[in-house]
Amino acid sequence: MARAATTSDAFNAIAEPRRRQILSYLALRERPVGDIVEELGFDQPSVSKHLRVLRNVGLVRMRCQGRHKFYRTNAEAIRPLHEWAATFERYWQRQLQSVKRLAEERMSQLNAAEVLPSPKIPKEKV
Repeated sequence: MARAATTSDAFNAIAEPRRRQILSYLALRERPVGDIVEELGFDQPSVSKHLRVLRNVGLVRMRCQGRHKFYRTNAEAIRPLHEWAATFERYWQRQLQSVKRLAEERMSQLNAAEVLPSPKIPKEKV
């Protein structure tokens, strides 16, 4: 089965680590391209390319103000990604709760063993 183009699928778009970094950077507020370039240390053409991909799949929105372009995340488009990832979060929470329960049971057993007096072994007659 052919892989979907990164320009048409949000999951493929975020497979690129630099795009995830850009999304994380934009998570708190709208930013101009220059800030993204400066903060993340990517070159400007690379940032523009990644922003175009993210914009094409709807994960970011752009606003022009004069010659400057400002980008921000699109929470509604990110929601399906979050919901999908939440499935695995629930799985790992259950797994971690099981591990915690087993560890607590083991600690209780160890603590109980320390409280019990050790059995006295009779000395052998020589």
